[in-house]
Parts: sequence; structure tokens; C-alpha cells
Amino acid sequence: AVAVFVGKANCPCYAKAELLADYLQTNLPNFRVHKITLHPDKWQQWLHDICETNGWEHRQCPIIWRELLDRGGKGQLLGGLKDFLEYAQKYYGITSMMLIEEMIAIAEENLQAHLEIVKEDEEIKSLIKPVQIWITSASVPICYHLIPLLANGEVFGMTTEVSIHLLDTEQFKEMLCGIVMEAEDMAFPLLRSISEHTKIDQAFVDADIIIVLDDVLLNLEVQSLENYIREVSEICQVYAPLIEQNAKSEVKVISSGKTFANLKATMLRTYGPSIRPENIIAISTSWESAAKAMLARKLNMDTAGVKDVIVWGNITGSNCIDLSHAKIYGYDCAIRGPPNFQRPLLNMIYDSEWIHSELVSAQSTLSSRVSRCKGTLPAHAIATVLRYWYHGSPSGEIISVGILSEGQFCIPEGIIFSMPVRFQNGNWEVMTELEINETTQKILRRLSHELVQEKLVALKEINEMHPYEEE
Repeated sequence: AVAVFVGKANCPCYAKAELLADYLQTNLPNFRVHKITLHPDKWQQWLHDICETNGWEHRQCPIIWRELLDRGGKGQLLGGLKDFLEYAQKYYGITSMMLIEEMIAIAEENLQAHLEIVKEDEEIKSLIKPVQIWITSASVPICYHLIPLLANGEVFGMTTEVSIHLLDTEQFKEMLCGIVMEAEDMAFPLLRSISEHTKIDQAFVDADIIIVLDDVLLNLEVQSLENYIREVSEICQVYAPLIEQNAKSEVKVISSGKTFANLKATMLRTYGPSIRPENIIAISTSWESAAKAMLARKLNMDTAGVKDVIVWGNITGSNCIDLSHAKIYGYDCAIRGPPNFQRPLLNMIYDSEWIHSELVSAQSTLSSRVSRCKGTLPAHAIATVLRYWYHGSPSGEIISVGILSEGQFCIPEGIIFSMPVRFQNGNWEVMTELEINETTQKILRRLSHELVQEKLVALKEINEMHPYEEE
């Protein structure tokens, strides 16, 4: 058995009890002691909770009980200092003659020692700063699939802890609480904390990463496209000032979801001018991954062997799947080479009609597959891009990301446009060295025009309701 002693750090009675317990442990081979010292401010609540849990009646400091280690169940309550003195006298013939002055002096020393230990623990914890991740519209399925990917160590590394904050409206509070409970039950070793938030003024506090998943239920038979654009813009007009006010200065903002991914990123940049423009991106990787999978099935090969598929334009709207730079590795054909040997993908697929109908056209099979995905694909896409952002993308590979255009590939400035990039050293850079043919250039002009018009509509709709002066 072991005797458990719990008390306030500044309690003279606790000081007398623990010193007598130390003496018994030193001189009696079968007497074992476990001590818990609490800050005075935490004592009453702790005592109430332990007594309620075990069905005890005890109101004094200290509280002492015996744990029967080989039997399980709750401990056997001994009581307070007076009860312990009687116990020691009865069973061991030992008592304490400590004077009240000594008890007070030791209690003061105990308090100082406890405060120093607490301070040291806080300093150690402060050195381990978890990545603060905020997810908006967190009731959607993407978030449910994303949490394990963020918390298992594969994105940020096996030594980096994360704190996840789920933000949504009050009507989804119960659902958020359920997600929090399930994530806690999974006991991820790197998940420092996970919490739910429904008050918008508390959003994005100390955020390192913000993942915006807000969507609209797009149905043009119900209302016009302009109304949906206004709805998206109003959301961004709320979020952007809060990000500027509450988030860290280097915060990374990621736009994803099934609708208006580019527009959300564009408007967050418009209404949040102090947010670093290179830190606002939209995720294209869902389209990229799905296209690679379809190509691999067509070629009857491993998906991992398909590389450098480019997604241009409006990720959740009009986009272009460009295979002109795509390559395949490890393809079983007449010509073979070492693992790094690659072939141009278009040389292996001669069926241009299949490419157009399955991958390129607005009504393609690829478009249907991506739009119907339930959450795993976009969650994996977000996690993949975050991993590349923090640790670099594979050498030589092309990654498609929606970024703020600065005129690359003759794309107009000021819109979020999906284009080829590489990640390295915690940043990304556009792969402007890639050559694009005249046909692709015409497509980019058309896609750019659509995104420019979308932005103009958004600004017009918002300015008519809430006059806004851009800096």
C-alpha cells in the first residue's frame, strides 16, 4: 500500500504531516508515500472534485488516504493531520513533536518551492510552442477528415505539437463539441489541445495557420451568381479584419472548399491588406491528384508515377488541366531505364478525345469526381500543401497552387490564380521558366478574364451595401 498526502503548499498542517510521512518512509521498509502539493488557489476546487469522485466527506487540509495498489478501486480515506497522527501512534508508536513555529516556517518554504517548480514548468512549456491552427466552417466533412492528418505528425514533423481551433456558428456547437471529444479520444501525441468556438470576435487569436472552408450551396435556379458572390465577399469582409487584428503577423491563410476557392483568397487579400500576400493561397491539389489518378488508370500504372500535371485558373470554377509538362516514371513499355527515367505523358496517350472528355472539358468525368468528393480528397490536398510549405516540395516536381498573380505568364495582377510553383525554405516560387504554348496562353487569358470579372462583381456588390475604400 502507499499513503497519499495532498495539501496546500502554504499549509502548516500539511508540512507537519508530510515530514512525519517522510520519517516513516525512511525507517519503515513497507511504508510508501506519494505527495501532491497544490497552489492555495486551486486547493478548494481540487478537494471538492476528489471527494465527489470517491464519495468522501472531508473539508480540511491536508487530506490523506491509502491506495491498495494490488486491489484497485478507490483509496481508503484516513482523514486529516489529527487522524494521521493517531494512525502513526497506533500502528507504529511514532508521533511528531514539531512546534507550530516550525510548521509555519516549513509551510512558507513549501510555498516558495512550489511556486519555483510551477514557474520552471511554465518556462519549459513556453519553449514548446504548438502550431496554432484555426479552421472555419469546421462542421463540414473536410474538417473531420483533416484533423487526424494535422495531428499525426506527418505535416509538421514528429516533434511539433499543434493546437486546433474549430470555428463555426452557434447552430453547429453540438457537432463541434462531438468532433472535439472524438479527437481527444484518439489521443494524438502531438495534439496539445483542440477546442470549439462559436463567437466570431474570438476568432483567429494567435493563429499561425487559418484554413477557410466556408462554402455556399450553389444553385443558380434559386438565386443569381452575383448574390452568391456577395455572400462569399461578406464572409471575407468579416474574417479579414479579425485576421489582421488577432492572428500572428506571419499567419498562413489557406482557402479551400467546393465553391469560390479563388474568390475567397482574393477577397481576404482585398479586405486584409496587411496580411502578407504570399501567405494567402488557394488549394488546387485535389484536381491535380484526381487527374493523376485518372491518367494512371488509363495507362494501367501506379499513380505515384504520374508527375507535373498543372492546374491553371479558377480552382472551383473554370480551370484548365495542362498535360504539356506531365511526365510518367516507371511505365511498363518497350523503353526502360533507371528509376529516374521519365517519358512525356502525352507521348503515351494518343487519344486526344479521351483527354478532352475525361479531363479538360467543363463537363468532364474529372470535374464530376472532384465536385462529388466527400472530404477525404480535399483534406489530403490541404495537408499535402501544408507539408510542402513547411518542409519543401519534392525536388523538380510541379505543384499547382492558387496564388496572387504578379503578372506571371501574362496573367493580370491582383487575382488569385492557380499556377505551377515549387516550395522550398518555407516559401514558394512560381516556376516562370516553364514554357507554355499559344493554345494554353489563350486559355489563360480567358480564365483570367473570368476571375477579374468575378472580383469586380464582388467589389461592386459589397460597395453598394457597405461603401469600402481600398488602401
